[in-house]
Amino acid sequence: MTSVYEEKNRSKAIMRVGLPAMLGQLTTLIYNIADTFFVSLTKEPATIAAVTLCAPILVIIMSIACIFGMGGSSVIARLLGEEKKKEAGATMNFCVYGMAIAGVITLVLGLVFLQPLAKISGADADNIAYTCDYLKWIFAGAPFIMLANGFVHLFRAVGLIKEGTIGLILGNVINMVLDYMFIAMFGWGTAGAALATSLGFVCATIYYVVCMIREERRGNELVPWAPKYFSPNAAMIRSVVGIGIPGALITVLMSVSNIVLNNYISIYGSDAVASYGIAYKLDMIPILLSVGLAQGVAPLVGYYYGGNQRERMSDIVKYTVLYGVLMGAVFTGIFVLLGKPLAAVFLQDEALIAQTAYFLKILCLSAPMLGVINMMTSYFQALGNAVKSLIITVLRNAVLFIPGVILLNYFWKLDGVIAAQPVVETILTFICILMYAKDIKS
Repeated sequence: MTSVYEEKNRSKAIMRVGLPAMLGQLTTLIYNIADTFFVSLTKEPATIAAVTLCAPILVIIMSIACIFGMGGSSVIARLLGEEKKKEAGATMNFCVYGMAIAGVITLVLGLVFLQPLAKISGADADNIAYTCDYLKWIFAGAPFIMLANGFVHLFRAVGLIKEGTIGLILGNVINMVLDYMFIAMFGWGTAGAALATSLGFVCATIYYVVCMIREERRGNELVPWAPKYFSPNAAMIRSVVGIGIPGALITVLMSVSNIVLNNYISIYGSDAVASYGIAYKLDMIPILLSVGLAQGVAPLVGYYYGGNQRERMSDIVKYTVLYGVLMGAVFTGIFVLLGKPLAAVFLQDEALIAQTAYFLKILCLSAPMLGVINMMTSYFQALGNAVKSLIITVLRNAVLFIPGVILLNYFWKLDGVIAAQPVVETILTFICILMYAKDIKS
């Protein structure tokens, strides 16, 4: 089969890299929804609230992997476009060991500061015990969470697209099976949900390591596994970290904005947090599919940029934006029409079902805009222009979102807090279009 980098048909190239990434993100979403579903069987809003409050912490742990995963992926794709395979392999090796070391450090710090982190996340007297149970097992699995998430990006960059997707799906399927065992059968609640998550990432990491060893034995110079190949230099570290840290900050800022949002929603009680948590999990379907599409095509953009094929690069970006916008519009229609039946899958109380459906109708209004925002973020990362990618995220999660939550809460209370997301992303879409137009002209 022709290498995806050499695929002549633009749409086919996008589908070859985008669909596996979207499938991986979809299984991630399914496991997130499974977590919520099995925890909801306890019929305790406080347990659902605890899982919702812990979500930003889990995302922050994953974001640390972005330093090496997304940063390394961007550098590797551009090196391959420049036909520098040896340098690309050395970068791959450095990123793997960097993630492992960062994971161990996160494990230690997370367990030491467990209680303060739970309180910062918005936990109150009703749910702090559940929140700490969840965080304890998440931090225990931190090294594997980082490795599994970073491997996905690195494998895509070196052309192991199928293997990257299989590992992601494998971890999520194991997670869901263990969710059923630990929560529904053993009654371990939030601790069981977190343990299932960590063990799923352990299995995914083992699969990725086996793939690397196999590829190394086959003579694939792009995936050297052995420690003897660990030979980072200052230029390599600067290149990876220069893209990776802004990439990680993107996810961290998203988590910070979610923590702020959760704190404001918690003012209105655990029921409001539980309703928002379920509505947000459902809204994550178009969000993660859009992210998967954008991240999947990022290596293509970087490769064409490194190879000075600007027209092909521009076509890939435009087609991907179009597909993303259309996909978001479809989900908006589905959620507006089927909000209540979807909420009823997770809830029994009629008032909570109605509130969740109402939240979902508001949140999903921004789904079409995600096709623009996520692609522009990935576009600037792929080009090595992490600053512009970071600007989009800072605008989205700090400059616009946090003041938006505060202001809208002041005028419209809970309704205003929920409406902050579509309001901010509408404004940001126009900013992204202007940034891209200026970049193309320059």
